[in-house]
Amino acid sequence: MTRLLACLRADIVCGVGLLTRMPVGWLARDGLPYDMTRCVWTWPVVGAFCGMAGAMVFVGLMRLGIPPLPCAVAGVAGQILLTGGLHEDGLADMADGFGGGATRARKLEIMRDSRIGSYGMMALALVLMARVGAIGGISPALALLLLPVTGALARTAMAVMLARLPPARTDGLASRMAHVPAGALLACLLLVAVLSWWLLGVWRAAGAVVVTAMVAGTMIRLARRQIGGQTGDVLGACACLAECALLMTVPAFSF
Repeated sequence: MTRLLACLRADIVCGVGLLTRMPVGWLARDGLPYDMTRCVWTWPVVGAFCGMAGAMVFVGLMRLGIPPLPCAVAGVAGQILLTGGLHEDGLADMADGFGGGATRARKLEIMRDSRIGSYGMMALALVLMARVGAIGGISPALALLLLPVTGALARTAMAVMLARLPPARTDGLASRMAHVPAGALLACLLLVAVLSWWLLGVWRAAGAVVVTAMVAGTMIRLARRQIGGQTGDVLGACACLAECALLMTVPAFSF
């Protein structure tokens, strides 16, 4: 039991510390069995929390009589503050690398450059407009159900991509996460399935899972063709695109 609790604490520290800017130092302890790949089961939980935080900002401002689009902007901004723009930064870097590099080595070099180029700016603008527009077009009641699910499924898409692709580099964080434990991945999938079913119902949850699988599958094929594997930037981009796709498609299902 002591070992299990230590592993749970270590996984929470790794998952929250990796995907958000929330302070987790008070949970960290020397000697804990930290494992960055084992913590993937926490990713949908962290994503659901970020989604719920954005939904609460959106709903709270809506109830004050503020128009939907500014409320949606604030909700998305709240999510970005929690994550530090981690996934959006990855999307911009991937867009610059895939769009501007002629060779695999050049693509990886561009993705490592901290400066943003025209492809990255366009990708960020389109994704943020899509998220704000989609959230601004739904009801507060739906936002409270949908945003936690989209956040969880988007992080699950990252976990699937991590498990399916080898690292594209021999250095960097993603290179140290080459082997995802089957048990951790299964727990990740089960958690997001239960959450989706609980909040959206069986059929709507199934539709959301299909959309997520399509985005993840497309990103896996694209990353394999472009750079031969995954990087942290590609994983972040996958989360951004999955969340956009879900926000734009799931409200069209019959609620």
